[in-house]
Amino acid sequence: MAVHAHPDDESSKGAATTAKYVADGFSVRVVSCTGGERGDILNEALKSDPHILRDLSQVRRDEMRAAQEVLGCEHTWLGFVDSGLPEGDPLPPLPEGCFALEDLDVTTEALVRVIREYRPHVMTTYDEKGGYPHPDHIMCHIVSMAAFEAAGDPEAYPAAGAPWQPLKIYYNGGFSKDRLTAMHEAMLDEGLESPYADWLANWKPRRVPGRTTRIDCGAYFETRDRALLAHATQVDPEGFWFRVPLEIQQRVWGFEEFEPAVSYVAVADDETDLFAGLGSVADADTLATSGGLTMVYDGRVDAASDDPSEDAVEDAVDDAIDDAAELSEHAVNDTTADADPATDADADGEPNPSSAQKERV
Repeated sequence: MAVHAHPDDESSKGAATTAKYVADGFSVRVVSCTGGERGDILNEALKSDPHILRDLSQVRRDEMRAAQEVLGCEHTWLGFVDSGLPEGDPLPPLPEGCFALEDLDVTTEALVRVIREYRPHVMTTYDEKGGYPHPDHIMCHIVSMAAFEAAGDPEAYPAAGAPWQPLKIYYNGGFSKDRLTAMHEAMLDEGLESPYADWLANWKPRRVPGRTTRIDCGAYFETRDRALLAHATQVDPEGFWFRVPLEIQQRVWGFEEFEPAVSYVAVADDETDLFAGLGSVADADTLATSGGLTMVYDGRVDAASDDPSEDAVEDAVDDAIDDAAELSEHAVNDTTADADPATDADADGEPNPSSAQKERV
């Protein structure tokens, strides 16, 4: 289960991994916490389209449906309202009733209900800074971590279904300096202009994940790109994000990265499969329903950052928005800015679930 803030996030973060697991027969569900109602129209060719201007909310739902068909995954709207990205000095308050200001019990219970209905073995979401300085991304992280913990607790949200404990939750990997450097050098070697030069010249040190899981999914980069382009209002097909040829992306960095956050099974240093360590589907199902599991791995930087309190949300949002200036020169829109400028182009053996039932992410 991949939990995202807005429609199009699922196509710019981990989309090739989604497509790979779907193609391998796994069940994958994307959860969109909001409808993206307050997003901008970023495709110049569509900015004056009267239909889009009249009903952006429905247009974005239609775009999500198209992207879902490309990826082949299931999809659920969590049902909350886009908070928008505050801009200005001083920053304006967030709009009343938006996702980032919703009662945390309400948002957490909503996601717990989806988890208990779908019963995923693995979840993915954003890191403690949301991967991108947007209030909805920060809230998505906090709600995802709270719901991951609560879903297996029979005392938590008893009206939301029978307890089910997902066994692992990962953060989506963003761009790293190694990744940008490799792509930059490959572009120059081909005699092409690299879109990464300024980015690398102005690079600021970032937290390095304790462990990284790499999913070999270069064969699905074209699917990823088609899914992103399905969000026509949110991406310029001739723009910055598509300047690196697909062949270079596949050859130089043909995988997507995830950071293990919390796991109830052992996590290897060199994972190449989100389902590593789970064993058979029957074994995983037994663990997920057994109760009283002991956490085996905690890769969170600061467990306090996952405290679902209003103060924690406000502090995290303020910190993340303060970081926005660094990204603003490069960001094309408010929901794909943490993707690689070439789009987010980006096992211990291949997973081998039973033929009757595949594991769920």
